[in-house]
Amino acid sequence: MNPPVRLDIDGAIATITLDAPATHHALTPRMLCLLADAVMRFAADDALRVAIVTATGERAFCAGGDLSLTLPLMSGARAPQDEWDRRLLSDPRVLAASGLRDFELDKPVIAAINGVCMAAGFELMLGTDLRIAAAHARFALPEATRALIPFAGSMVRLPRQLPWPLAMELMLSGDPIDAARAREIGLVNRVVPGPALLAEARALAERIARNGPLALQAIKRTARAASGLSLAEGFALENQAKATVFASEDAREGPRAFMEKRPPVYRGR
Repeated sequence: MNPPVRLDIDGAIATITLDAPATHHALTPRMLCLLADAVMRFAADDALRVAIVTATGERAFCAGGDLSLTLPLMSGARAPQDEWDRRLLSDPRVLAASGLRDFELDKPVIAAINGVCMAAGFELMLGTDLRIAAAHARFALPEATRALIPFAGSMVRLPRQLPWPLAMELMLSGDPIDAARAREIGLVNRVVPGPALLAEARALAERIARNGPLALQAIKRTARAASGLSLAEGFALENQAKATVFASEDAREGPRAFMEKRPPVYRGR
């Protein structure tokens, strides 16, 4: 049987695919561990510049955490039974990396959302930087309807990514929205027909991967770190990023290649 999470590498692009379509890719302890491993490998490999996170099939991106395995384990209603259960409870990197939450990752991540994107799947999406959705995708944070909370980043990230009343409506009501509405409020970058989703995500990843990797990482790192700071504090972070990036070989190669009318060759140094 195929593993429920796959990591495929093609040049500078890593594609992380959830592959448990029978359960709408609901995240089991094993899947969370494998997803964390894939994210950590992407983060550690200097040759990889951009990641795409997606899922197999057309029905779901991720329906959330597995209600029979993961949530009872985390609430204490179920005792750990195997190595995946024990690792989820003992290794804090699993939830951090698998949720792209409280995990240092300066490289760009694109979500290719191929269907239902709810609960933990929605929260995983919030940890990405760019989002492309299939036209039939639907989005929701239904935790409050089950007397739970979206604890994997939504309460902190969503009000920073959307206007306050829109973020609150999604979290407090639990009502779903369709892809068109998600695009309208700025939750996703674009909406495409389902069959075109992966090609669109791949084309975007390739465009980004051609850019200077040090610049890409500095842009994401600085934008994230400056969130909530004063302008003066944010500008200080910009100055630090400028000093580092402008001192690199890549920063000399970019303008030189432009003047010589040739594609640049960036080496990440």
